[in-house]
Amino acid sequence: MNPSIQQINNRIESIRHQIIHHPIYSAIESIDDLKIFMQYHIYAVWDFMSLLKSLQNSLTCTTVPWYPKGSADTRFLINEIVVGEESDVDLEGNRKSHFELYLDAMSQANADTRPVTTFIEKFIATGNLDDAFQHANTPEAAAQFVKHTFEVISGHKNHVQAAVFTFGREDLIPNMFISMVNDLNQTSPDNISIFKYYLERHIEVDGDHHSHLAIQMTENLCGENDNNWKEAEEAVVASLHQRLALWNGAYDEIMSKKDEFVSVV
Repeated sequence: MNPSIQQINNRIESIRHQIIHHPIYSAIESIDDLKIFMQYHIYAVWDFMSLLKSLQNSLTCTTVPWYPKGSADTRFLINEIVVGEESDVDLEGNRKSHFELYLDAMSQANADTRPVTTFIEKFIATGNLDDAFQHANTPEAAAQFVKHTFEVISGHKNHVQAAVFTFGREDLIPNMFISMVNDLNQTSPDNISIFKYYLERHIEVDGDHHSHLAIQMTENLCGENDNNWKEAEEAVVASLHQRLALWNGAYDEIMSKKDEFVSVV
């Protein structure tokens, strides 16, 4: 393994452990709990796609007239990831982005998709994150998570974006959570089968093939530049702290709803 990659892995081991062993996973005991989780997590799924497209825009030519921009190897790596993330297949073989697949999963579970779709529509119309968050009544933890990602994007440093994409994103779902989803699917397949499929595709595509491509992309972009690797490492650490804060926000709301239920009973 590249020693700089190993250095990042060593640096983030502790924070990754906190995320993977977060109490939110054991707090999710029902479809209602899962719906709250999904209403937070969908923002991470969406801004993951935004980070991905920012990288594609920077590393390849996405305008006309076309010209051969950057390294062909790096172009291949990012385009290969985009194909899988932006045009995968759903349970019935229909082409869907992973974000659209997640929205389908939310709808099946009767989770509210209006806040995130309202946020996106407002953001597209105005270009103002804060206005969009306020208009959609986005949970504060989700808003802070997205704002951090867009700060990374606006920094216009490809090696930093690639590192955050590679180490700070969607490979942080533990086996215990997958087991819980499988258990819920046994009793409520009409509510959770799409989400179960999303997780399976995530493990199959993102967690294996795409992770290797993303690591290679980060290596290419950081190269032999020690400062690039240092900036990448610090950005990854900050991104993981934001993920921990996102989980904290979702956990607090789940537990608050449980307390309300107990009080009413």
